[in-house]
Amino acid sequence: MQENNSVTEFILLGLTQDPMKKKMVFVIFLIFYLGTVVGNLLIMVTIKSSRTLGSPMYFFLFYLSLADSCLSTSTAPRLIVDSLSATKTISYNECMTQVFALHFFGTMEVFVLILMAIDRYVAICKPLHYATIMRRQVCIILIVIAWLGAFIHSITEIILALRLPFCGPNLIDHYCCDLQPLLKLACMDTYLINLEWVSNSGSVCTGSFVTLMISYIVILHSLRNHSAEGRKKALSTCISHIIVVVLFFGPCIFIYSRPPTTFSMDKMVSVFYTIGTPFLNPFIYTLRNAEVKNAMRKLWHIKITSESKR
Repeated sequence: MQENNSVTEFILLGLTQDPMKKKMVFVIFLIFYLGTVVGNLLIMVTIKSSRTLGSPMYFFLFYLSLADSCLSTSTAPRLIVDSLSATKTISYNECMTQVFALHFFGTMEVFVLILMAIDRYVAICKPLHYATIMRRQVCIILIVIAWLGAFIHSITEIILALRLPFCGPNLIDHYCCDLQPLLKLACMDTYLINLEWVSNSGSVCTGSFVTLMISYIVILHSLRNHSAEGRKKALSTCISHIIVVVLFFGPCIFIYSRPPTTFSMDKMVSVFYTIGTPFLNPFIYTLRNAEVKNAMRKLWHIKITSESKR
């Protein structure tokens, strides 16, 4: 499809054109990105190293942290580098790769959040059958299905992007490549492609969000039959999950479930779910989860002890 284009590269306008604000963008998002990578890597290492975090909930949390790290990596490094660069060009192939990565890891996060909700539903509503239903083999199969689902969705998105002919201009009013800003540059009637895009991404975001909220309402309603201690522990876990769901899906629905209308806040909303939420997730899951915090302390204690013996 690129052979039919006169545009071989794009220019990303970024979040701001103000020199002082560009420096602020560099510092703020460098901190956010490093915090995201370190925080999620710490969770993944802790889960893999701890024997106490072997339950399906932490198995899925590992992949949520992986998806968070990769989602942020698909956009944040370029935003950080471009904030100090005189030229913010991105080649056509790099742009298409970014579209694929953004949707792949974003959709992977969506599906993992659904799997975490399923895990909590079975644990709270079907406690006697939990060990049987959420076996290790079942969890692995569910994760593989999530990866395949994310891949199929991303392939669909990239096919839509590759169908767009670009004749100029090549200025993308965004900090990353995505279908919405690319549609504005295409030299063709994009009504049908936009309809397919909203039907695909919009339905994934909205449908998943509604499904998750209904499942958590059912879970919270079922807690009335539990003991006070069990209710408190389950409620703490579910609230953490609900916070993550709202923070992630709110901006996604705003961006992907509407007609091709551009708002001035679009770029900041996109920043929130591609960089902000992956940064916040480690804090939400560690600060509200005693088991994760205890496992991290043990891991840190073992590390310090081994270092002191050398």
